[in-house]
Amino acid sequence: MKIVILDAHAANPGDLSWDALSDYGQLQVYPRTAKEELIEHAQGAEFLLTNKVALLAPEIEQLPALRYIGVLATGYNVVDLEACRKRKIAVTNIPGYSSASVCQMTFALILGLAHQVPHHQELVRDRSWSRSNEPCLIDRPLIELAGLTLGLVGFGQIAREVAQVAMAFGMQVQVVTAHPQNYREAWSQVEFVSLEQLTLSSDIISLHCPLTAQTNNLVDANFISRMKKDALLINTGRGLLVDEPAVAEALHAGRLAGYAADVLGVEPPPTEHPLLDAPNTLLTPHIAWGTRAARQRLIRIAVENVHSFIAQQGLNRVV
Repeated sequence: MKIVILDAHAANPGDLSWDALSDYGQLQVYPRTAKEELIEHAQGAEFLLTNKVALLAPEIEQLPALRYIGVLATGYNVVDLEACRKRKIAVTNIPGYSSASVCQMTFALILGLAHQVPHHQELVRDRSWSRSNEPCLIDRPLIELAGLTLGLVGFGQIAREVAQVAMAFGMQVQVVTAHPQNYREAWSQVEFVSLEQLTLSSDIISLHCPLTAQTNNLVDANFISRMKKDALLINTGRGLLVDEPAVAEALHAGRLAGYAADVLGVEPPPTEHPLLDAPNTLLTPHIAWGTRAARQRLIRIAVENVHSFIAQQGLNRVV
């Protein structure tokens, strides 16, 4: 049995090992696979593992040996699920492996904006503080989280961890979710509200919903117009949850106090991306999930998924 990892570098740049997969077949590891290399790299494989390399119907049709696709991520939009159903190809994902790390990054972004950390660090680095007469150089407003309202769009595992941390900071938490009845009893300290109410009353809004046809560009100019003018917007979900030109325009116009994101609609972004020069933004290059601990869990669960498929147990099956 042949097992191929198409883009191993994404989850493991060399500090971890894929060797456990060798117990299940002949393992071929490619650090990266360009689109034009896909069929060559994947030919003859019964098991394909991918992080970002798209496996769509035209590619799947050219891989007759394929029986299993393991997505090395939680989201599985890189795979044509309908094409897999037609071929009876199993598809698995890796849910929950990075929840703690993404929660941590969510608060890194919130706190970065709240205390204007990058800006104030630059005041030290460029010697502005050294040249001043101020023992404490504060030249932008700072925000205390205690008493503020955090609005969470979505209430999956990451959002639930964010809610716990927010309450430890003394914040009020309100949530929009499709199924509030599933959480009300266990989360009585959280208020479940409509999207409109959350938009109007939150001091900070953090996006944790999946990207679907309904949530694509969820945060548009109309959404922003309902937000408090001093509100902050945080996105560790998917870049396309927001209309990025609308967010940039609102930041320039002062209709949005700040935007922090670990994701963008196109990654890497073009050099002319409107958010790269927008004021009061804090952008990181999709790193929230990438702690060593999270990546170790990812590889462990990927191996467990393969073992489960072979044993016909169906762990983390999405198809």
